[in-house]
Amino acid sequence: MDMKKENKGINCRTTVVIPNFNGITYLSDCLASLYAGTVIPAVIVVDNASSDGSCEVVSEKYPQVELIRLKENTGFPNGVNVGIKKAATEFVLLLNNDTTVEEKCVEMLEKAMDQSKQLFSASGKMINMKNQEKIDDAGDFYCALGWAFARGKDKPVENYNKSDRIFAACAAGAIYRKAVFDEIGLFDEQHFAYLEDIDIGYRANISGYRNIFVPEAVVFHAGSGTSGSRHNTFKVNLSSRNSVYLIYKNMPLLQMILNLPFLLAGYLLKTGFFLKKGMGKTYLSGLLKGFQLSFSKEGRKNKVVFRWKNLPNYVWIQWELWIGMIRLFR
Repeated sequence: MDMKKENKGINCRTTVVIPNFNGITYLSDCLASLYAGTVIPAVIVVDNASSDGSCEVVSEKYPQVELIRLKENTGFPNGVNVGIKKAATEFVLLLNNDTTVEEKCVEMLEKAMDQSKQLFSASGKMINMKNQEKIDDAGDFYCALGWAFARGKDKPVENYNKSDRIFAACAAGAIYRKAVFDEIGLFDEQHFAYLEDIDIGYRANISGYRNIFVPEAVVFHAGSGTSGSRHNTFKVNLSSRNSVYLIYKNMPLLQMILNLPFLLAGYLLKTGFFLKKGMGKTYLSGLLKGFQLSFSKEGRKNKVVFRWKNLPNYVWIQWELWIGMIRLFR
């Protein structure tokens, strides 16, 4: 191995944080792709009590990686927060353990972030690892139906070659400006998994920061490497719970009232969808848990305080919520 590959990220600008839970199938390839890049970042793997030997693989094959082993599975947000706090660089790049990156990915993300200090995050061009002609995620949007969705999901890769503003970056492959976390807070650990990246992007928008899509930064993503499939009991229950909490936490009362007809329609449509899949009870149970979380002591504590200085940002967000419904059905 040459000196470039042995670089531990000393004096670099980016720390890559990879949360891991039983990711032995993919993790080694993910790390190998990072060390083959034009820019070699510091790398931290935060392990959520894996039992598949993936930690041993990291220790043996990649001793330059900082491995943090947690005693139990604390979920995605806590895992990445541990890594973010540990990082001593200007940027933090979050990667799922079931991803690989192209050679210039880190370089292109850093270059994009240098455009403006008002950029909080930049999402890479995430391509379906198993069908590389299709997009996995080209940035995330959110709409007045209360739905978050991956821009470009399953559409041709060549359709997404232009940088653009997005509502939030997909945390499976996105870079963040570390200093902004001090202002808006870290990932909300109440989520455990799912929608935590929409939440933090939402909070950044409220504070006047922007999130963008960077097509030159290519990330290949296997998808559902931990949960196992696009729709399963674990994912449906947590996603529905977190969707309610997300609204309560980030929308002022007036905005909730303004969007109420759309939100009701969105939840009715989702209920029908999951009833057809035989998961209606799971979905509705998650919604109930979302209300319980929102009005719990912890949920109320985490609610974003409305400030008049952010009114123009709320106006932009509301426009995005409405136009997001058009984007959803394009």
